[in-house]
Amino acid sequence: MSDDVLSQFTPPVREKAVDTSRILNFAVIGTGWIAESYAECIKQLPDIRIAAAADLIPGKAEAFFKRYGIEGVRLYPNHKALLDAEKDLDAVCVCTYNTQHAVCAIDALNKGINVILEKPMTVTLDEAADIVRAEKKSGKILSIGFQPRMDENMKMIKKIVDSGELGKVYYIQTGGGRRRGIPNSTFIEKKTAGIGALGDIGCYSLDLVLNAIGYPKPLTVSGYKSAYFGPNPKYNNPADAARFDVDDFAAAFIRLEGGIIVDFRIAWAMNIDTPGDTIILGTEAGLRIPSTDCWNGSFSGPMKIYREVAGAQVDFTVPLLPSPGSFGGLFLRKVRSFADAIKTGGEAPIPSRQILYNQAILDGIVKSAELGREIEIKLPQV
Repeated sequence: MSDDVLSQFTPPVREKAVDTSRILNFAVIGTGWIAESYAECIKQLPDIRIAAAADLIPGKAEAFFKRYGIEGVRLYPNHKALLDAEKDLDAVCVCTYNTQHAVCAIDALNKGINVILEKPMTVTLDEAADIVRAEKKSGKILSIGFQPRMDENMKMIKKIVDSGELGKVYYIQTGGGRRRGIPNSTFIEKKTAGIGALGDIGCYSLDLVLNAIGYPKPLTVSGYKSAYFGPNPKYNNPADAARFDVDDFAAAFIRLEGGIIVDFRIAWAMNIDTPGDTIILGTEAGLRIPSTDCWNGSFSGPMKIYREVAGAQVDFTVPLLPSPGSFGGLFLRKVRSFADAIKTGGEAPIPSRQILYNQAILDGIVKSAELGREIEIKLPQV
């Protein structure tokens, strides 16, 4: 036994070997930007292969798989043709633009195929409810694409809340965004995206805090949304500005079951560096989580807890844990956990019953903003 081994106080953590006795057949619907992360991850997973794919744009899927050196993928002009032809699929990755999420996920579930669905779950609450109904009827796994859940620092937030360290949580401030960071492509048109910054990155910051506190039922919301930057050629290139018709900023005051308030704001563009850190206030302590541009992975600085000890006001730092990065390790963990659930018959890593509440809030913000008043969030029966 070498001195190096003897000096270790704990045994090294070894990755669990992947069982390749069963190869899972995946299909990819939509070969745009987010599908690139699936292709890169699946190439690293020896028990998954991409058997089929579909894209509405002629030649796009063929060029996509050629670029990634993935051979033998059967290609189809749309998701219906793929689902009708393929009889041995274990899972479908829905990577389309937002307005097509519902129809693709529902059709796959109705064919008895497991689904991993990219975020936001849908554009509307009604669509999300229809997907959950199809999931329940099928008995298959539906997992939603929130890879930040796989990050150790994100997990630590939930551990802190669950430990009781904060006491009763009563107020949350969350959001974030970019001083300038308007995307392009299908993100900026209502016909494809449905919603803008609210659905693109707002869903992430909501999941961050809602997951930490156990996803209580949303009750009411007073929402606001605007688009002062996206349609303005001063801040966006003229071609994209001309077709921009979604929100680039949104805010809301959300009441949750249990007497909890969420103060939310999100932006693709704004004239300030940050709308503020995420704050979780409890009766025993408060937690500050550094703001970030996107919330699609981890965050850049340590968290801080504020409390009273022996009559003195003190604060201490929660050290930042190592993170593998968003579109590398976290995305890989997201796909791996979904595949493991299929193989073991386990639960969805990111269950739809939680993200239905997330979608209800997004939907409520849009409706409230359009009405100009607070509204009750009415959850459909699923």
